Amino acid sequence: MTGGNGRTHGAGRRLKLFGGLAIVVAIGLGVIWLTVVRGSDKPGQEVPTFTAKRGPLTISVVESGTIKARDQNIIKNEVEGRTSIITLVPEGTRVHKGDVLVVLDASTLQDGKIDQEIRVKNAEAAFINARENLAIVTSKTDSDVNEAALAVEFARQDLRKYEEGQYPKDVNEMQMRITLAQEELERAEHTLTWSNRLYEEKYVSETERMADELTVKRKKLEVDLANSNLAMLQDFTYPRQIRQYQSDVQQALSALDRATRKAEADKLQAQADLAAKEAEYTRQQAKLQKTEDQLNKTRILAPSDGLVIYATSAKGGLAGMLKEPLVEGQQVFERQELIYLPADDSAMAEVSIHEASLAKVRVGQPAIVTVETLPGKRFLGTVGLVAPLPDAAGMFLNPDLKVFKTQVHLDTDDPALRSGMTCRVEIVVEQYDDAVYVPVQAVTRVGGDALVYVQQGKSLEPRKVEIGLDNNRMIRIVNGLPEGEIVVLDPPLKASSAESAPSAGAEPNAAGEKRDNFDQQVRSRLNASQKAGGVKAKGPGDGAAGKMASPPPAGPMPNPQMPGAPGALQGTPPPGAPMPPNMQNLSPEQQKRMQEGMQKAMEVMKNLSEEEKEKLKNMSPEERMQFFQEKMGGGRQK
Repeated sequence: MTGGNGRTHGAGRRLKLFGGLAIVVAIGLGVIWLTVVRGSDKPGQEVPTFTAKRGPLTISVVESGTIKARDQNIIKNEVEGRTSIITLVPEGTRVHKGDVLVVLDASTLQDGKIDQEIRVKNAEAAFINARENLAIVTSKTDSDVNEAALAVEFARQDLRKYEEGQYPKDVNEMQMRITLAQEELERAEHTLTWSNRLYEEKYVSETERMADELTVKRKKLEVDLANSNLAMLQDFTYPRQIRQYQSDVQQALSALDRATRKAEADKLQAQADLAAKEAEYTRQQAKLQKTEDQLNKTRILAPSDGLVIYATSAKGGLAGMLKEPLVEGQQVFERQELIYLPADDSAMAEVSIHEASLAKVRVGQPAIVTVETLPGKRFLGTVGLVAPLPDAAGMFLNPDLKVFKTQVHLDTDDPALRSGMTCRVEIVVEQYDDAVYVPVQAVTRVGGDALVYVQQGKSLEPRKVEIGLDNNRMIRIVNGLPEGEIVVLDPPLKASSAESAPSAGAEPNAAGEKRDNFDQQVRSRLNASQKAGGVKAKGPGDGAAGKMASPPPAGPMPNPQMPGAPGALQGTPPPGAPMPPNMQNLSPEQQKRMQEGMQKAMEVMKNLSEEEKEKLKNMSPEERMQFFQEKMGGGRQK
């Protein structure tokens, strides 16, 4: 983890260093241009000139790019977190489908797999226990509910039995006893009547007569008792028993309801516990499966045949410089691109088009691609894609730089073309067989009009011209300037709002040069592109180019590769390096002073203190310019 943080901080420091150097170099070059080259504009000093030429002119956008495969498999690290590379296939190896490309460290995943298998076993045991517990709870609660339902049925039967059986029976028995007691009373009274007669006639004794009287009294009491019992049964015993049996029914119903609710609650609890245990078991199984998948992904196999190219090697520019080379033992993170396996049957060139040239480029235009390592070879291609948005990586490193990734599809399967090769792409915008042209720095803007300054002896005559497209080096003069007129390459500063500067671009074709078959293919494809885009193809002497091109903004002609302009410093040469193409039209003396000024600017930047670097961050562009002028020992010459 410490090593990873160190590399992260190191990359951050390099990013800040490159960003800071880019800003400082841009300012320094701007100062050099103004002090060394433009400072030579002294009154009476000889100024550079150019004779307006007529001949073939190619309007094109030229950028450096990288050869890439149009179709390629991108191999990424799919192991979560950060892991280390154990083995790595050497770059440039031709592999076949199924070959091992990368083996990542799997020790942590193997330990995790063992721990996860234990968790799966525990979760499975808990799941089985919960499943059996649900069966037990279901059986017990069903028995309790059935028992409570049976108690309700018995209570209702007891109530019905008493109402329809026991009570009528008791009433009948009481009435029967009353009837018998009344009959016995009548018989005893009849007996007593005869006893009284016989007693009067002296046939029975007093004792016998009194015994019959006692019998009558007893029978009357028995009749009264039987009536009392019947009344008690009807008035007291029956209502009480009815209430008791009804209460028993209600109690049984309540018990049944409690048993039913408890059964449902116990079942739901057991089912919830089973669902939770099952979910946990499934989750642990999924984690185990994921761990096994991650283990399988530590061995990265080739999905197809191809040539191994490391992703760090394929990424060019500053972004590629900030990436650590891919080596064994290096830590990689999830979703990081590791290896490209390009297809052999398709190639393209990827370039970054500055926003200043974006209006000229469209899909379908022809392009000529040359590769530094293949001298003498030219490849024909077609613009296949122009990014709708600027490159985010470039904007992050330099917010003022907006470039659009553009793909040029090549019409070749030459095996000599390999991904990662540096190439030069010339996107052909327009071709004229007969056009008058001058360098772009000869044209300036005054009051919205395009002017050139024509040399008339020792004086300069401003002349209004109608301009067409430019190729960042030469601009087409549609009207207002004939062939052979001498124009000044350094218009007076007071005439324009800003100063024009040369820039790199395609060289115009030499007058009278015959087009070979390759050029004819370019012309044919260009015409097809124009027809597809609704633009009329241009013929010799066609003056519609000035109408097709959008008018330049006020001031000198735009030049995105001018030092100090947005987009500059894409590969700024170090001191002692050859002059870039956009400055090669300077005189030898100016080129020498430019080189010396660049070396001096680099020395100034090396000797800046930390306090001065911090101050530079908070300065405006004008203050930074003044700061460098003072550091370089002088200001702009008056």
